[in-house]
Amino acid sequence: AGRARTDAGCSRTRRARCPEPAPKGSSASKVAVNITHTWRGDLKIDLVSPNGTVRNLKPSSSGDSADNVVETYTVNLSPEDANGTWNLRVQDVARQDTGRINSWTLTV
Repeated sequence: AGRARTDAGCSRTRRARCPEPAPKGSSASKVAVNITHTWRGDLKIDLVSPNGTVRNLKPSSSGDSADNVVETYTVNLSPEDANGTWNLRVQDVARQDTGRINSWTLTV
């Protein structure tokens, strides 16, 4: 995975393409993210399926002043076809801080 800057007050999307043909997703799919940011509470993180279904992984939280998001989220993707392009959408809801998407992986 490459890198993308998350400028204050904007969002960035990173893509991952699953090989075809692929089965349905798992009820315990994993999304691992590594994001550098000086106030992680500013970040809202969503996983967007190939058909456009949005699953929130992390809501923004004004009280969370720690740095960085290095987490693995478990998501139920069993209703989804695994093949296609999946997107990680990261929105910085504040203007003061900046960050970078270092990497992310999806295991459907």
